[in-house]
Amino acid sequence: MCGRYAATANPDELTLEFEVDDDRTTDPTRSVLVNPQSPPPATPDHNMAPTKQAPVVLTRTPRGDDSADPTRQLRLLTWGLVPSWAKDPKSGVRMINARAESVLDKPAYAKAAARRRCIVPAQGWYEWQVSPTATDAKGKPLKQPFFTSRADGASCAFAGLYEFWRDPAVADNDDPAAWLTTFTIITTEAEPGLDRIHDRQPLVLEADEWSSWLDPGLTDLDRIAALLEPHAAGRFTAYPVSRAVSSNRSNGPQLLDPLPASELHGVVDPMTGEIIGSPA
Repeated sequence: MCGRYAATANPDELTLEFEVDDDRTTDPTRSVLVNPQSPPPATPDHNMAPTKQAPVVLTRTPRGDDSADPTRQLRLLTWGLVPSWAKDPKSGVRMINARAESVLDKPAYAKAAARRRCIVPAQGWYEWQVSPTATDAKGKPLKQPFFTSRADGASCAFAGLYEFWRDPAVADNDDPAAWLTTFTIITTEAEPGLDRIHDRQPLVLEADEWSSWLDPGLTDLDRIAALLEPHAAGRFTAYPVSRAVSSNRSNGPQLLDPLPASELHGVVDPMTGEIIGSPA
């Protein structure tokens, strides 16, 4: 699964890189958080976690003008998909990821996969590797976080889905509080090397796939399924980072710093399979 990632770019940078027509990140939105988000939405976040609002790219027809052409927009959406038919938003906590192999069939995702696809920009993602040799004080295997990003330095374009949930308790349809817009990140089998960290990874799209993936007019399931296929291996680089990222209160660029080999215990090198560091 993908449960944390780094969203370090600001809206201006994302607008350029993802060829966005309309930056809507300043629009009023509904949040599920009890306390204010930290860092604030639409600012660099090096430890993006579920239930936070994150910048997402999608293509939609402007509201109230069905004759207008769809535009590519940058919006703030809440991570954790809430289906339109859900009784309350709590289900989103369990639906942060959707499996590429079944996303077109499962009722919770099928309609969104057919018509409401999005791109989740990220510098890269975190995943925790379970040590085959090292244990903690309770005798449980140590978990070492890794950060994975594109080897070419470009942003990762995670394939995602989004949904609208209408709160029946809010009478005014135009009230931003009436609507909760959420997303999920699609995952696929981890490629060779990365599978030594975890058996799943986000589905990262290439730039020449963005237009098709974002096209709400593309409803042919065979063509959508083709975009969900695993991509060629070798696009990413991964390295161990501080366990501080395990706390959702930790943030800042230091979370991306490589961890020195001297601080590794029973860590498997993703590229070679070599175990680095003593079990202690």
